[in-house]
Amino acid sequence: MELLKATIHTHPEVLVAHANAALTPRHRLELAKAIVEDGWTVSYAAAVFNVAWPTANRWAQRYAQGGPAAMSDCSSRPHRSPRRTPAPVVRQIVHLRWKTRLGPVAIADRLGLAPSTVHAVLVGCRLNRLPHVDRATGDPIRRYEHDTSGALVRVDVKKLGNVPDGGGWRYLGREKGKNNRRLTARTSGRPRNKYHEPLMGTAFVDTVLDDHSWVAYAEIHDDETAATAIGELRRAVAWFAARGIIVERVLSDNGSAYRSPAWRNACAELGIKPKRTRPHRPETNGEIERFHRTQADGWPGFRSW
Repeated sequence: MELLKATIHTHPEVLVAHANAALTPRHRLELAKAIVEDGWTVSYAAAVFNVAWPTANRWAQRYAQGGPAAMSDCSSRPHRSPRRTPAPVVRQIVHLRWKTRLGPVAIADRLGLAPSTVHAVLVGCRLNRLPHVDRATGDPIRRYEHDTSGALVRVDVKKLGNVPDGGGWRYLGREKGKNNRRLTARTSGRPRNKYHEPLMGTAFVDTVLDDHSWVAYAEIHDDETAATAIGELRRAVAWFAARGIIVERVLSDNGSAYRSPAWRNACAELGIKPKRTRPHRPETNGEIERFHRTQADGWPGFRSW
């Protein structure tokens, strides 16, 4: 007991190192010396130092084996992890995340792994969120989400060039791509430009995205006129209503179709409040812009690896 009092008087900080520390390294050393060198019993030392018997015995054994150096904190990491993901697989996951920006499900599908395994690896490598991988600007990201489905839907159009049958030049090379283009134009009767090259045309993917659930309704059209946008909106509202979602607001960019009186009248007829993003600020409608990127990567721009 006198040894404990002397320790507390000389080194009062040993009792307040941190909230969960029963013994600091210096306190452990005093305990271990009392047992190993002074001949105290483990039970008596445990009672004097106010710790459990296994704790006192453990520090005494460590002191006997390693001396004062063994009194410091050791890593709690296990010596063996037989179920740990192999390092080559971890490198493959990280490579796909960096190069393709794919999510855990897509990466797991490519590598034949469980999505939970891929997600755990990404969390361990601090790559589970894309801002950790590549932040376009230094500004903090401000995110918001409506509480219920239908409170806000986002609309936008993605323009995609039509791809000839058999593939285009981006993935097959210019010679093979041009040949497929000529064959497609010959069989489909597409018009030609002034250089007598076939025109493949443009596909307009019109998407309506629910802000809360990220459930999307999309159609492919040949133009992006107000009449086409209104028809798309009517069908999307009916599609969401069939699934119990009542659309209240619609957010669009400042395209001519969405600034037209016909669009405003159609929204009023459907009981929807139209809203538009700030000019030259596509990030205001960032959710649907990000959906278009995912859509382009996983569908028209997909390439087998």
